Amino acid sequence: QVAVEESGGGLVQPGGSLRLSCRAFGTIYNIYAMGWYRQAPGNERELVADISSVGGTNYADSVKGRFTISRESADNTIYLQMNSLKPEDTATYYCMSDVQTTQWTPPTDYWGQGTQVTVSS
Repeated sequence: QVAVEESGGGLVQPGGSLRLSCRAFGTIYNIYAMGWYRQAPGNERELVADISSVGGTNYADSVKGRFTISRESADNTIYLQMNSLKPEDTATYYCMSDVQTTQWTPPTDYWGQGTQVTVSS
């Protein structure tokens, strides 16, 4: 089995910074992409940023230049450094990990429970 665990959310003022962490653990043969998604009330879940197994990154236009995703492959961990936060960044942030549990099985997406980020004065 695979579990994904996020941490680091909280309340921050506009212009402030937060760092989210996510770790995948359990029966893991290989991890392909990992990423961060967010969902605000009344909105669909959207991609914030993702990172491939070789370090290639992809960002939503709304966070480019403010957020940075990074990865520590040895620990199956990714981070999201969020700077210059805006009220519209308020959402529940979810971590996704694309995991292959054995060499014979196709990769499957596993999701964390989410961590709340609130940007407000």
